[in-house]
Amino acid sequence: MGFQNFISQADAIALFILTVLFVMSVGTWYYILTKGWRALQARDRSRQFLKAFWTAPNLEAVARNLRATGITDPFSHLVHHGFTAVEQHQSRKVNSLIEAGSAEDFLTRSLKRAIDQDKARLEGGLTFLATVASSAPFVGLFGTVWGIYHALMAIGASGQGGLDQVAGPVGEALIMTGLGLAVAIPSAVAYNVFVRLNRNTMVSLNSFAHDVFAFLSTGLATGPMLSDVERTSDRVLSRFQQTKPVEVH
Repeated sequence: MGFQNFISQADAIALFILTVLFVMSVGTWYYILTKGWRALQARDRSRQFLKAFWTAPNLEAVARNLRATGITDPFSHLVHHGFTAVEQHQSRKVNSLIEAGSAEDFLTRSLKRAIDQDKARLEGGLTFLATVASSAPFVGLFGTVWGIYHALMAIGASGQGGLDQVAGPVGEALIMTGLGLAVAIPSAVAYNVFVRLNRNTMVSLNSFAHDVFAFLSTGLATGPMLSDVERTSDRVLSRFQQTKPVEVH
């Protein structure tokens, strides 16, 4: 008789199960759309930044590009942390344990913090998707059991096992099963896709971090890029001191 009739005949338990599945579905598609859009934007911005980085003649050119575009992707965020670390260590003001150690150690810790922040941001929402993917079928199964229980109650009350007695409850059970799968499958697929994208991003980011460390630490140790590093870090920091830094969530 249709889904509308099913809703009108559902009791409080069935409505609660439907509400839970609806919330799971809304949350799943919210993360699918938002994280998918952000992943596409981050991919394009990362390609643009890396192209500008590798074609730049020196670190000052990288700084100019960073000032113009701001922190828009994990790779520009990593370079910003590297410049900031160089500037802080060049000031020779060790005010806390986080600033202690050699220049290479301090730079390594700064780059690692940037990578950890980006990793935490990329993993946002994955716990929800994994939870929905694993629990939605069981929520639907609970609705299935509840529908079968109603069918047995109808048989017991009427003393007959005809189709007219069990069609409604059995249909309710089947609908619950289908809704549970309909919620779980997109969540499971989205979780696997985003985990794969995040893994590829982190591999590229770690590889890029080694290059950034080599450029900046070589300038600190041997001196050829030391002036570039100082000018770059000073100008980048002056820009971020005048305007509030972009927070990476």
